[in-house]
Amino acid sequence: MRRGFALLVTIALVAHDASGTQTPPPSPLPATATAWRDAGLPAIRGLTIGPIENALHPGVGYGTPACGRALDRAVALGATWVAFTPFGRMWSTRTAQVDLTFEAPFEDNRAAVGRAIEQAHARGLRVMLVPHLWLEAGGWRGEIEPWAPPDVKKSDGGYVLRARASSASIAEFASSYRAFALAWADVAEAHGAELFSAGVELRSWFTSARANAQLHELFADVRAHYHGLVTYSANWDDVDDVVALRELDVIGINAFYPLADAPGATLDQLREGGARVAAKVRALAEAWQKPVIFTEVGYTTRPDPAVRPWEWPDDMKGLSPSEANEEAQADAYRGVLAGVLDEPSFAGLFVWRQFADPDDVSQEAAWGFPIVGKRAELVVRDAFATRFAVEGWAPPWTALGEAAEGAPGVSWSYARIGSGALARTLLEPYPPAPSPFSP
Repeated sequence: MRRGFALLVTIALVAHDASGTQTPPPSPLPATATAWRDAGLPAIRGLTIGPIENALHPGVGYGTPACGRALDRAVALGATWVAFTPFGRMWSTRTAQVDLTFEAPFEDNRAAVGRAIEQAHARGLRVMLVPHLWLEAGGWRGEIEPWAPPDVKKSDGGYVLRARASSASIAEFASSYRAFALAWADVAEAHGAELFSAGVELRSWFTSARANAQLHELFADVRAHYHGLVTYSANWDDVDDVVALRELDVIGINAFYPLADAPGATLDQLREGGARVAAKVRALAEAWQKPVIFTEVGYTTRPDPAVRPWEWPDDMKGLSPSEANEEAQADAYRGVLAGVLDEPSFAGLFVWRQFADPDDVSQEAAWGFPIVGKRAELVVRDAFATRFAVEGWAPPWTALGEAAEGAPGVSWSYARIGSGALARTLLEPYPPAPSPFSP
């Protein structure tokens, strides 16, 4: 089994008993807010690679040569991690059963994801596996209430009537979800994925008001099947209420935080929003004595994407390709990264997202999330090329292509950490300011 971390021996992700059998370590990371740094681990520079599991697009999904090209582009971007997001299907937020089949038989998808993990490892990339739920009838997975009546909503998204599932119905869903999660935990284990997310945005079950004993049993079962690091992808606005944080090695956030309250925010205002996000990260890490990662962070290519960054491209009515706004997307990344790169408890991020066929432009509209080929790619490239505060001190420069304690081919160009100096130097809009270093 491959575990690509340069972890210290004393906190190795996989231990072995005298017979050679793998056993889960008692404490994979130190119990500190800066555990990632304390373990000497490099920051996560991640990119999510979404699936293409469609019979109309055969031969281009996970594990195919097309996926290999997508991973090559991730390496060229400077990524050191990728996330893969296989899906299970539910009919709606009001049903309880998770179907492992999604567009293709589960056995086919499981084999494809396994090949994709191996493709990533062959390129020196580490892997987070993040099984998602797809709701066939629409809606958000955070509002799953099995067998409850429909919600009645206001035009602004608030509730006139919020339906609630019974405890028995939640237990029925939990049992079905457990089978789904463990099936993918087995894939992560078999192919040596370094990080596994046991859930994504399951607010109605994972938050304090709805949690049950089966939630805690889920994490015990996941650890019995999988011996890498475990996280959960909480939504940005409910992570403080997630009971399962104590079960995690690393706190994961789908970080679609708004950076501004109104359209037309300046770059300085977006940076102020990023500073507020960093403060939330710090407070959460210190409260739970665990490092924090962004399991997803992304902005669409449209005007003012930082105001409501969670909005899905398919729901943006009235936009046309001519209204795509690359600079607004790039500025949103500048704003959020300016906050967290200087935070020692922030272990890294996964940019949301590219697709397993890098040449397929049918997956999202022109105003969607992908960054490759856009101005935001330059911002992310610079962020990935620098040293995060979680990695501690860096030398002031290295010869191009000879990294300082980094991956071959990476040059740590920006060294000043603390008080926002690194982020502000790094994330100025293009063209960049003159180099602070002598020629």
